[in-house]
Amino acid sequence: MNKESHYRSAVEDFQSAHQKATVEEVLARLQGKPNTLLSFEEIAKKLKLQARSERGVQTIPLEAIVGSVGRYSDFTRTFLPRNPSDQQRWALVKASLDENGFPPIDVYKVSGVYFVLDGNHRVSVARQEGWSTIQANVIEVKSNVPLSPDTSPDELIVKSEYADFLEETRLHEYRPNVDLGVTIPGQYEKLLQQIQVHRYYAWVDRSLSWSFEEAMLDWYDSIYIPLVETIRDRGLLRWFPDRTVTDFYLWVTEHRDALQKELGWQIRSEAVAEALAAKTDQAAEAETGSWRKSKLMQRYTESLFKDILVPLSHTEDGWQAMQQALFVAQQEGSTLHGLHIEDSQAHLEGEEAGILRDRFQKMCRDANLKGALALEVGETSEKILERARLADLLVIKVSYPPQTGIASLTSPLRMIISRVPRPILAVPDKAVRTTHALLAFDGSSRSKEALFLATYLAEQWGIALTVFTALESGRLSGSVQDEARAYLDLHEIQADYVIKKGAADSVRAVVRQRGIDLLVMGGYSGMTIKEFFIGSNVNLVLKESKIPVLICR
Repeated sequence: MNKESHYRSAVEDFQSAHQKATVEEVLARLQGKPNTLLSFEEIAKKLKLQARSERGVQTIPLEAIVGSVGRYSDFTRTFLPRNPSDQQRWALVKASLDENGFPPIDVYKVSGVYFVLDGNHRVSVARQEGWSTIQANVIEVKSNVPLSPDTSPDELIVKSEYADFLEETRLHEYRPNVDLGVTIPGQYEKLLQQIQVHRYYAWVDRSLSWSFEEAMLDWYDSIYIPLVETIRDRGLLRWFPDRTVTDFYLWVTEHRDALQKELGWQIRSEAVAEALAAKTDQAAEAETGSWRKSKLMQRYTESLFKDILVPLSHTEDGWQAMQQALFVAQQEGSTLHGLHIEDSQAHLEGEEAGILRDRFQKMCRDANLKGALALEVGETSEKILERARLADLLVIKVSYPPQTGIASLTSPLRMIISRVPRPILAVPDKAVRTTHALLAFDGSSRSKEALFLATYLAEQWGIALTVFTALESGRLSGSVQDEARAYLDLHEIQADYVIKKGAADSVRAVVRQRGIDLLVMGGYSGMTIKEFFIGSNVNLVLKESKIPVLICR
């Protein structure tokens, strides 16, 4: 084929490519998607690009070329020619193509994408020829903000805000692997506000005169990262596939602020994230071990019971649970969240409610603990369940233990124990300081949850521990304790091991003989029919025990 024929063929190819560009643009408009190349000048200005370095000739992927220097309006995002006036130049470039390809084009590389400095028409022809790569002389421009081939012009607003945030904070210099990418404009201003608030409260609460940098790093390490790890560990992003972890972090913290106003207490962001996980995946929350799995790392690095919920009443018995909660909070450094529920708003505004609040606050002050009392109107069990999801431990007075038969199935206390996805410390009598716990262990999944908590208490509180197993009707053998022994040995916990033949109520003698002041046991088995006909060990213990019972689901 002679040169003239080559050129005519190239002109036809241009006209076909231009027609495709027209169709592509119409479709993009209908779908509301951008179809233009990115402007390097705009990118450089928004992302504050400066430092450049020569990287020599490289083979680069054509799909990673997303923009141009000066000619970004002449081609579509896939480098189809948009202007009819480009026909001659485009056809000449196409006609000059031989078996050796083209001379290298010149490009700027920014993060993972490229911008054509010289060679736009060569890129256009190469893409129409179906090439996947092209030779390019690469000049790399340093950027602290990641870009990808999918970045749209609209996303540049967010990228620009991120660049401004990094320039102002220099967080990427202190934490090189930082990734605070978001998908919604205006979010970085919220992060800056959080840092300033964190700095303010460091001064108010701890008399720490931090610089902005010190406050920023403490916010990032102690607030942002722990919550982000919770979000990732609980797999929450699977419910929001088009959002980043920082998007979700901001959503959780804003949701927390709304909850705090609604509930009247301070709530940790991690608790909100976990409660949200439970709300979106109720089946997972109902599984035995869900709470333990969420606390595995925390169990070795900090206290398990940061927030303790304790429902209160006007009766003197109700304050026994408060006193028990204070004992736990002093061991754990917890925040106490009191809850008083009435059936009408008028009762909450009476003199008795004020007396209740004053007494609660005095007990917290005397114990040198943080606490707040919330007053609610509604159904008691539901209100307790609603707030328990945002706490780590529920401490509750056993005024009316579940009975036997059908009555046990309608017991409000049984409903709370079976539905609250947190450990429950039931207080049947006076509050006591724990020195010696008894773990009821039968090898069931729920008793293994109790083993997890009993081990934590023995290790962190320094209390004595006895492992008790009742061999009921040949259902169990003595070897059932081998698993508990192995787990405790792993944690270097010394314990006594007691095995008794007969029914589980033989635990009473062991409690009396050994001076036990805390029972740790699994919750209801979930087999309602069996519980109806032969009873429940949980109900039996709650009915007869005079010491606190820590129930694990």
